[in-house]
Parts: sequence; structure tokens; C-alpha cells
Amino acid sequence: MIIDTHVHPTNLVDEAWRHTGEPFTGERTLKMMDGPMWINGKPRRVDISCIMPPPGNTSWREGNRGGREGIRDYQAYVTSLVQRYPDRFVGNFIYNPRFGPDNGAKELEFHVKEHGYKMLKLHANMHAYRPDRALDWLRPVMRVCDELGIIVLIHTGDGPYSIPTQFYPIIREFPGVTFILGHFGIQTGGVYCFEAFWMIQDSHNVIGESGWLLQSRIVEFAKEMKKTKMVYGTDSPPNEPGMWARELEVLCHEPPQGLNLSEDDLEGYLGNNMAHLLGLQPTPPPKDRAEAEAYLRGEVTQASATNSHADAYAGYTPDSWAEELDPAS
Repeated sequence: MIIDTHVHPTNLVDEAWRHTGEPFTGERTLKMMDGPMWINGKPRRVDISCIMPPPGNTSWREGNRGGREGIRDYQAYVTSLVQRYPDRFVGNFIYNPRFGPDNGAKELEFHVKEHGYKMLKLHANMHAYRPDRALDWLRPVMRVCDELGIIVLIHTGDGPYSIPTQFYPIIREFPGVTFILGHFGIQTGGVYCFEAFWMIQDSHNVIGESGWLLQSRIVEFAKEMKKTKMVYGTDSPPNEPGMWARELEVLCHEPPQGLNLSEDDLEGYLGNNMAHLLGLQPTPPPKDRAEAEAYLRGEVTQASATNSHADAYAGYTPDSWAEELDPAS
């Protein structure tokens, strides 16, 4: 399966970036996910997207409710999509401490326990706080993440408040929480991908998201990083998922453009690394074009595909990720 860690469906036009046209609804998102997109000569789809509101829609503006009610309002559309399409969408809770740190922590717990959310998103630039100094704003929600096993996705790549190393204090304070550096340190205001790379190398609980990362740097970093330390994310919309999958596919090419990566290892980047973090069973890539086409038609399930690869795929289990992610390993 392919899992996109970073998608923003909305029933409102994005209030920060003002993307033109009609709102990019959940149904438009599903159509985009179904593609197909071509990877190593096989038609594929994005099976699961981790969804969250556009960050601009999570800032308070005149007319909004505050406190827990305001948080529940801005998450409401994502919650409705998770309820309607539980096999395609995973909920990601955007945390805005300006609605109250304790309110945010309680609402995260509510969304996890009542609606099955599995992730939290931090966007310090959109919500205007300096993460290395606003630790009292972050600790309440981080305690919930630590207790409930929630993955934290961090917007990184631009100043003044989203430079990757600004998050080191909270990352070090919560070694039991897995942090994903969204955009791999690249966004509108800077290229901090080397900061992100060394944070990933130095910290057992830090992972990079591939989207926005320069293709040549994907190859350079993948050569040095553990294969569990990068996940596929597109920041769609406006980004098109296939182009970011293509940048990962290049890893299967010959050097210097690629690394001669195996298709099984590519599947780790495309979905299985994230599957492990979400508590899902990892799956093999389709063995050929015919199996890929049958899967898209609904004639082959992920479970039957895994069974058909049983011998070759015997060691590709969640335990192998646990060993690699263990700081003592």
C-alpha cells in the first residue's frame, strides 16, 4: 500500500494560501488518490492519506468560537471524512496552542479516543509561537501524544518559527514520541534539509518526510539514513502526489541518479514505514503489472497480495521496524 502522510482536504477555500477554484473536498482528494500513478512500470494508487485541515483554517478569526468548541469546529470536516471513509483516511489533529494548551490537549485526547485520530500536526509559523521558547504551550499536548502513541508531524522549512532545530528541545524532552519533519526542512522561506538530515541521523525518534525534498538530496540522504527513517508525504493540494512518488522511484535507478534500491525497500518509503507507525500490516509491492491492475480493479486485496509474496516477504514485518527504531539498536 501507499500512504501519504500529509494531505489537506477542505470544504472551504484555504484561508491562508487562497487556492483558487472550488474547495478541495474529500471526494476530490479520493479521486486524486486513485490516480493511477505509475511506479516502476506499474499503475498504483494512494491507498491511505493522513488528513488535516489547511493550517490557515485553524487560526482564530472574527466570528469563530474559541476554546475547545473552536478547535472542534476547525477539525469537524476532517472528522466527518474519517467517519465516512475509514479505510482511506487517517485523522491528523492540528494543534493551535492559542486556543489554550490544555484545551488542545483535551481535544486531542477526545479526537483520538472518539474518532481514531493517530497524528498531531504542529505549525508554529501559522500559529505564531517560537517552539524552543514556548515549551509550556507544547508540553500538555506532547504528554497526550506520549501516553497515547500519537505521531507528531511538524511543519518545517521557513522562519521565523519553523526552522527544524527550533524543535530540538521538545523532541529531546519526549524521546518516546515519534516526530516527522514535514517537508524535510524545505518550504517557502528556506532550505534547511541538512539540518533536518542531521536531526534524523542523531535522534532515534525523528523521521523525514520526502515531499518538497530535492530529488538529488533524496538520493544523497537515503544512502546514509536507515531505511525506516523517511516516509512519503505530498502536502496535497496543491502538490500532485505522483511527482513526489516519482522522486522516490528514482532511488531504484542506477547511480548516480539512483541507488539501485529494491522495490521492497522503495515500498518502505512509499507506505510500509508509515504503516508500521500507524499500527498497520506492511505489504509488498505488486509483483507485476497484471497484479497491480487487478488490485486497482478490486480483484486482489492487500492481504492476498501479501500471501502471494509469502516466501520473498517473510522477514518484512513490523518487528523489523521496531528493531531499527529502537534507540538501543
